[in-house]
Amino acid sequence: MRVFVTGASGHIASAVIPELVSAGHQVVGLARSDKAAETVIAAGATVHRGSLDDLDALREAAKGADGVIHLAFKHEAMVAGDFAGAVDADMRAIEAMADALAGTGKPFVSTSGTLLLSLAGLGRVGTEADKIAAGPRIDAENTVVALAERGVRSSVIRLPPTVHSSLDHHGYVPILIAIARDKGAAGYVGDGSNRWPAVHTVDAAHLYRLALEGAPAGSRLHAVGDEGVPFRQIAEVIGRHLDVPAVSIPAEEAAAYFDFLALFVGLDNPTSSAQTQTLLDWHPRHSGLIDDLDEGHYFTAPAGTR
Repeated sequence: MRVFVTGASGHIASAVIPELVSAGHQVVGLARSDKAAETVIAAGATVHRGSLDDLDALREAAKGADGVIHLAFKHEAMVAGDFAGAVDADMRAIEAMADALAGTGKPFVSTSGTLLLSLAGLGRVGTEADKIAAGPRIDAENTVVALAERGVRSSVIRLPPTVHSSLDHHGYVPILIAIARDKGAAGYVGDGSNRWPAVHTVDAAHLYRLALEGAPAGSRLHAVGDEGVPFRQIAEVIGRHLDVPAVSIPAEEAAAYFDFLALFVGLDNPTSSAQTQTLLDWHPRHSGLIDDLDEGHYFTAPAGTR
């Protein structure tokens, strides 16, 4: 299968592309710069030059592919405070690729997040059956699921906030480590009992391939290994490796301490992947978040420079 991958020079793609290539697929990766193109080629894919804003390039690549995996999102814009702009760009990109795939029966695997479920106030472990009517990024998820009605074998993979491994250089874990280094303490909000799900990057990549190859149209899937790790436990492990204390941060001080992550660090987001595991015979096999942190690779160089 010829597979077009957006976000092809990013963290998740660094495992997805080798996973696809090892299974015999031909991968074409979107790259917006020479540096990104070099990364895509090194991972085993050919390059399609363009960006999320280049809608014609996205349509062209999707039309020429047997399937699409959409990993890209303007994370830099989100961190800089333009979350709305990043969300709008994502929706436009999805719609452009969807137009090229409509009526073909080809697979389109997109990406969402389990943290969105915390907005629903479930008060329990979230499942693949849970959905929200509307909202930023939620609209994109719902749009992809609805592509099943347009003749696309669409699916959405909800990633947990912590997709961890030695391949993770810029995700939430490196950011939390950088904050702890800077502040001299590893923080958590309140009593830190709120839970974050997690998954190893390689396990997530395997799920993307399984979804591409066989997810039913209109599927919501959960790439979750750890159902819910207490945030205080994450902070304590970070503190131990940095030799700094783990400390409680009052909710009213979270913005000053965690910066843009303050929106997320206090959320309780326990999430199950039981339905996904049954549906696609996907079973996480790599280390959980705490064991991965204890391997030490996150602490061998300052976060963000690895």
